[in-house]
Amino acid sequence: MRITLETSQRLTAELARLLRTTRQLGHRVAADLYGDLPSSGWAVLAPLEEHGPQRCSALAGYAGVDVSVASRQVAALERVGYVERRPDPQDGRASLISLSDVGAAALAHTRDVRSQWARSALDDWTEDEARQFAHSLEKLADGLDRAGRPAAPLHPGAAPAAPALSTAPHHPQETRA
Repeated sequence: MRITLETSQRLTAELARLLRTTRQLGHRVAADLYGDLPSSGWAVLAPLEEHGPQRCSALAGYAGVDVSVASRQVAALERVGYVERRPDPQDGRASLISLSDVGAAALAHTRDVRSQWARSALDDWTEDEARQFAHSLEKLADGLDRAGRPAAPLHPGAAPAAPALSTAPHHPQETRA
């Protein structure tokens, strides 16, 4: 059974509010803990921890930014010692970026601070409520990922089709069956 338009609108509005709030929290945590390091640089550290050394282009893909943006983020992280750069053994013209011990410690510390904040924010929730919410968030993230993924091309070399999202105008006076 599909959800109603009103429920979808409420979900997306609350998701946008949640994203704004967590982004503001991320900026505060980064500023409180690490001064001038831009919080956007943290999007580079997590993939390095999860996947190991990467080229800057791969980090850009993980962070969802242009390679030039990722390159600036890597440079800022390198200046403070959170990442290290070394030649790519498979292609000497390219570099591999890896998480330094200092960067791993900073990432772990930031996660601890965020977890403490979340635990405080959810102080009146039961463990079951928090687990169910985490499950629902995972399901939402998976659904959004699927909805935003382009369809496969019909033949090799063809550009992928745009996501199948409706562009039909919204008519609030329509009734639901």
